[in-house]
Amino acid sequence: MSIKRLLTPVMTGALALAMALPAQARDFRLGLITPPSHKWTQAAVAFADEVKEQSGGEHNISIFPAQQLGNEAQMVQQLQTGALDMAFLTIAEISNRVPDFGALYAPYLVDNIDQAAALLRSDAANDLLNQLPAEAGLVGVGYGMAGMRQVMSRSPAKGPDDLVGKKLRITPFEPLRDFYMATGAAPTPLPLPAVYDALANGQIDAIDMDFDSILIFKFYERADNLLISNHMMFPMVGVVSGRVWKDLSKEDRQLLQASMRKHLDGVIDHFQQQESQQEQQLRALDITIEEAGRETFAAAIDDWEKIWSAKAKSLPNLRQAAADIKSN
Repeated sequence: MSIKRLLTPVMTGALALAMALPAQARDFRLGLITPPSHKWTQAAVAFADEVKEQSGGEHNISIFPAQQLGNEAQMVQQLQTGALDMAFLTIAEISNRVPDFGALYAPYLVDNIDQAAALLRSDAANDLLNQLPAEAGLVGVGYGMAGMRQVMSRSPAKGPDDLVGKKLRITPFEPLRDFYMATGAAPTPLPLPAVYDALANGQIDAIDMDFDSILIFKFYERADNLLISNHMMFPMVGVVSGRVWKDLSKEDRQLLQASMRKHLDGVIDHFQQQESQQEQQLRALDITIEEAGRETFAAAIDDWEKIWSAKAKSLPNLRQAAADIKSN
């Protein structure tokens, strides 16, 4: 018997086995900055589980929370090269690269969590995602969010006058920095895991934070003054690397889009539902609570507008969408 005849059955069997294996099986990686206990991370895990189930085990998504792959700027660089497949990113980092997204942080663009949720689901907000492929090399799938922003401080604060000269921790992005500079505060970028100790040792005097994180990280133990201002919403966006996206089949794109959007939308629902309850939890603590609104921050808002009305061309459309939401 010839060697050719001996090899033929083996080659035929190998070919059959190769054809039986999933041709598009992928091991994806998704990075984010929040710890495992945070709702964003929980949503990412649920998204990964659903994709694995719906693909019949063909696709696997490994979740890397708590800045395991670096900070958001580093993760964006990895996404742009294709070294990272997906991420849940604060709009903060996106706005550093695509200034038009800074409009989503306009002070008092919305008044409460329900209006924030509606705006992030609007056409005006979703139209912004169309800029990401060309401007940042990313495919924007949809929005999530955290709660409305408040101020927690070591000493009492009723408004901007009490923030003058105070070192106030912010997420490092320009729209928020410009807002607090307009109040006279000294905005101080600091990673979330470092905030508790920084408050304890006096490295910072105050923080810009949402109810959820204040409770999860127990910041009230080190800063017992809460100014409920609702001055900004805090969106998040789910993205896929543009380099990775172009190599995906139509079916895989549809699967990833539908599942990620579902779980991002669940994040919005979650923060909507818990905002009022968490406010009551904080009001029940032994802390001092003050309230402030748009009028209190009017001068800072005007200064912010002078900077960002020229930088963020989407601001009029978003303001109109927000006005429509408020009137309904």
